[in-house]
Amino acid sequence: MLRLNRINWWRVVVFAVIWAVIAEVVHTIGAILAMPYYLMEEYFPVWSKVMMPAAGPPPASFYVYGIVYGLIAGFLFALVYNIIKDSVPGRSVVKKGLAYGLMVFAVAGLPVSFTLYLLINLPCVLILAWAVESLVIYLVNGMIVAKLCK
Repeated sequence: MLRLNRINWWRVVVFAVIWAVIAEVVHTIGAILAMPYYLMEEYFPVWSKVMMPAAGPPPASFYVYGIVYGLIAGFLFALVYNIIKDSVPGRSVVKKGLAYGLMVFAVAGLPVSFTLYLLINLPCVLILAWAVESLVIYLVNGMIVAKLCK
């Protein structure tokens, strides 16, 4: 049975904010490094109207959505960790965090990357870059959530 009353909800919310900040930083660095792919005109029709309602950089609303989605993802990441943390392998907080981040990447990050490759006409290198960004986010945040919610 789930013991949601044993979860420190304040730490889950704090972690959600940490996740959103780290994800935004990693994605921004990734976008800067992959900018040539974003500027390829043949792929302009692929981008959503939220990201590119017109030619040029994304509007502020795109970043607001990204932060809100980051908060939701961070909340869920921490909530699930709190539920399964006793089953996550590793003796130290760092090892538990890395194991959890890698597990989430294996069940979320990789399948999303494979699906993007199958469904969306984007350069494989860009999809691979996004997968690496996701892996970094999961591993870094895995260590943080393991430390914060031990």
